[in-house]
Amino acid sequence: MTPEAKLASMGLVLPEVPRPVANYVPFKISGNMLYLAGQGPRRSDGTVVTGKVGKDVTAEEAYEHARLTGLGLLAAAKVAAGELARIEVLKVLGMVNAVPEFTDHPKVINGCSDLLVAVLGERGRHARSAVGMGSLPMNIPVEIEAVMRIHD
Repeated sequence: MTPEAKLASMGLVLPEVPRPVANYVPFKISGNMLYLAGQGPRRSDGTVVTGKVGKDVTAEEAYEHARLTGLGLLAAAKVAAGELARIEVLKVLGMVNAVPEFTDHPKVINGCSDLLVAVLGERGRHARSAVGMGSLPMNIPVEIEAVMRIHD
């Protein structure tokens, strides 16, 4: 089953790749390496999800926000590579906008990691960092960036 078919079987649709809000591009390719710019969670209508984890957003809600962000990363990867079967995820950096007392950053970023593995199988397994931030742009609860390999 192709990654796109797996997404469909999960009832998921890749969103449009968001337009950058500053002076950068959504992705950059160097050889067979794909570098994806950081993204935050967007609802299906394109609006941005906001809130600080541990204050406005629960860890469970933030997990879902990280999953939404993972869909956005997959959308950018598909635009870059043409099809998701060519993608292998190497590294993910997940940033969580959280109150200082919050310590479950990895559980939040699992929303993205779990999605990548569910859709891409072994090629979705990756090295990862999950860190807390005092704030993120537009008060988004998570921002995630990734490094991927494009296979021929």
